[in-house]
Amino acid sequence: MRNLFFLLCLLSLLVATPTASAYTPDDPVVIQMVDRGVRFIEQSKPTNEGEHVVCAYAHYKVEHDDQNPFVAEGIRLAQKFAATIKNGQQYKSNYECAVSVLLLCEVSPTRYQNELATFKRFFDEVQLSNGGYTYPNEKKGDVSQTQYAILAIWTLDRHGFKLDYNRLYKAMEWLLLVQDRNGPWPYHGEVPRNPGLTAQKETSMSMALAGAASLLIGGDAFRMWGDTAPEEEDTGFVGLPKAVKVFKEDANQARRKKVKKPPEAPIKNAIGRMEVWRKANPESFSGNLYWFFYTAYTTERYESFVEIASGKPISKSPAWYNSLVTELMQLQSKETGGWENRAHTAPHVSTAFAVLFLIRSTQKALGTGASASTIGGQGFSSDVSKAQLVNGKAVTKSPAQTVSGMLQLLEGDGADELDGQALADSASLATDPVERSAQLDRLERLVRGSQSWQARRVSAKLLGMSDELRVVPALIYALSDGDKIVRLYARDGLRFISRKFEGFDLPDDPSNSELRQAERKWREWFLKMKPDYVFIDDV
Repeated sequence: MRNLFFLLCLLSLLVATPTASAYTPDDPVVIQMVDRGVRFIEQSKPTNEGEHVVCAYAHYKVEHDDQNPFVAEGIRLAQKFAATIKNGQQYKSNYECAVSVLLLCEVSPTRYQNELATFKRFFDEVQLSNGGYTYPNEKKGDVSQTQYAILAIWTLDRHGFKLDYNRLYKAMEWLLLVQDRNGPWPYHGEVPRNPGLTAQKETSMSMALAGAASLLIGGDAFRMWGDTAPEEEDTGFVGLPKAVKVFKEDANQARRKKVKKPPEAPIKNAIGRMEVWRKANPESFSGNLYWFFYTAYTTERYESFVEIASGKPISKSPAWYNSLVTELMQLQSKETGGWENRAHTAPHVSTAFAVLFLIRSTQKALGTGASASTIGGQGFSSDVSKAQLVNGKAVTKSPAQTVSGMLQLLEGDGADELDGQALADSASLATDPVERSAQLDRLERLVRGSQSWQARRVSAKLLGMSDELRVVPALIYALSDGDKIVRLYARDGLRFISRKFEGFDLPDDPSNSELRQAERKWREWFLKMKPDYVFIDDV
């Protein structure tokens, strides 16, 4: 039974300051605001590397283009942070590592699984004994950094990385201990010497929302609010039929059951206290831009998780969203498209936070809708040029309009002379289930028996990106291909389809023993999904 405090919190979703206009992330006005903000980010030149990463994350959340120079530089910097940590040099704070996790997971948790595993270990190592996170050489936990650490841990959880949930429990316990007795949270949390809440220093609206959001995020990682993954997860690929479901195994299910789950009542009581304080101390942002954009992004995160935890229908145009959209509309520069107001964050960071708020980035991560993407979609393009061969070579970047057209090229003579990367990047699988099945059949035959290394590479890559459980045996077969690139595509495809991003630890250059072991483990995993399947060479 939900307690009174939590019901007050949920009531805030309905009782809020009404606004004249109702907006959604798909509203043309919002899309235009986002597009202008992204263009401003592209033109910015952040001197702080962590700031560049968070801006690249906002850019990628909108346009899904990891080849964009600004985003590519953000990815490079995120990898640099991971390399620094791996070499034993702790970076100055948790912010850079957290936003690096957000960016790399969004782009490709498979491609960057080594870096992400490094960040996971980092958050384990730097956590304070009391459960909080802060700067090196400081002893008091920092609510702001703790919220970003928990956000990163939650993101790793959703992407199947192995986590120590006892550490997450400890962080949530610390947040409950350092809440101010009146409801908000402080910047630096002082753990009371005696049981019970005490008065804390440096409390603010931004930290109140950060502390409350972190508890809800941590609760979601423990699955306290149920399974918040969407029933039909968006694969991100253009043109896939609705009948195609994504198989997603919860890699942490067994591990999560072995640890103590946080009690629900204290979390709901804490949220309720914060909401009572929030209503009694409304913060007017007009003319007061103290951490405004940071707070806006935190607000979106908090409200999104309140919606999830409440179990109430998700509102497409909640009052809190409309109110802040109106504020952001007034603050956006008419000349540059950025948010350049003095708000304790640099203009490019302010703009990144504004964009993440406008697109409802947390709601998108939770799979409950929202877009505001100017390009949207990722993976296969649905609009590519026709096949053109000159002297046996592809002379255009996009040499096949469909997989069927591409297959004709790969099945013919001279396939090794084709631009395999362009072929794979430009192909669009059929939307008709019958035609799609036939295309996958042909791709499986190519990866198993083509004499062309190029044909096997393209087939392995497309099969891996198809997100079809049926192609797993063909990809397991391709793990032993004589061509290294084919093996890598097969390995990464298996990781993507299974959502087992550590992929049984098969390295880029495996020994025969490592390869045989990986093949055996992948077969065992597949037989759990399809117990009646018979591998031909096992007969």
